[in-house]
Amino acid sequence: MDRPGGRGTEPDRTGPDLSRPAPDADVGEGRRTRSFGRLIPCPLAPHRRSPCTRSNQIARHGGPEVLSVREIPRPTPGVGEVLIRTVASNLNPVDWKTRAWEVGPQLPATLGWDPAGVVTASHHSRYRPGDQVIAMSAQLATSRGTWTEQVSQPARLLAAAPTTLALALALALEDAAALPLAGITAPQALSRAAVTDGDNALITGAAGAVGGIAVRLARRTGATVDALVARLEHLDAARELGAKDVWHIRADLPRRTCTAVLDTAGIDTCPALAPGGRYISISDPPAPTSDSKQAALAQARKWSALRS
Repeated sequence: MDRPGGRGTEPDRTGPDLSRPAPDADVGEGRRTRSFGRLIPCPLAPHRRSPCTRSNQIARHGGPEVLSVREIPRPTPGVGEVLIRTVASNLNPVDWKTRAWEVGPQLPATLGWDPAGVVTASHHSRYRPGDQVIAMSAQLATSRGTWTEQVSQPARLLAAAPTTLALALALALEDAAALPLAGITAPQALSRAAVTDGDNALITGAAGAVGGIAVRLARRTGATVDALVARLEHLDAARELGAKDVWHIRADLPRRTCTAVLDTAGIDTCPALAPGGRYISISDPPAPTSDSKQAALAQARKWSALRS
């Protein structure tokens, strides 16, 4: 479903705040983002008893102007499903791709993949009303977007909202909305790249959502992790996550030294790949091509998915 020539880092500045247009801001800024991604608080009225719910939808593909808040019937959970009152959702690149490109579920469609909220009704024994949960809705497959006041999700897509992170860092429910999609994609990509102790791994977009989590997880395997970031101000952030050497200019990367590359930013870093190395990308082109000698030496392969 990738669009040829697409980029995974469009500087989208519009978030689907259900009460007002979001202010212009870089993704990753703001008190509640914690470098995982951009969070969209959902201004809910807990006492609201309307048979409808408000959702941020698109009726056609295009720019941010195609987003609109609509009243839709309140969802009813089916067998094995849970109804969630949304506290916050996340903004991922897949959301603007779905909005802008001719991909995704039948229109009109509610966007969003990552809700955090409170269970209000449950047809599954694991969850009860009042439980705080997070979910990964797989919106492209389920058509159940999360930029909405209430969303029904299969229980298998839910998890209890974490209350702490490493080093006893407190995690608010609205912060937890940034975890599901990026937190699943990063370990899956590292597994595909087979990153282990002894690897010298390079991660592009290391200050972003998937990249930042991947740096921490790759370090836990014992691998040496280097990073490529987009901006000078991201250098320290990548080092704090555990990256050893960090660059922000691709041409400065050492050549033929990395045994594994995880590309989260759509940057062809094949010259840094050692012969026989593994190259995994979750982004859109550019990626290694058949005329790249280094890609041929490494037998590089692309794992392409709208998950970043």
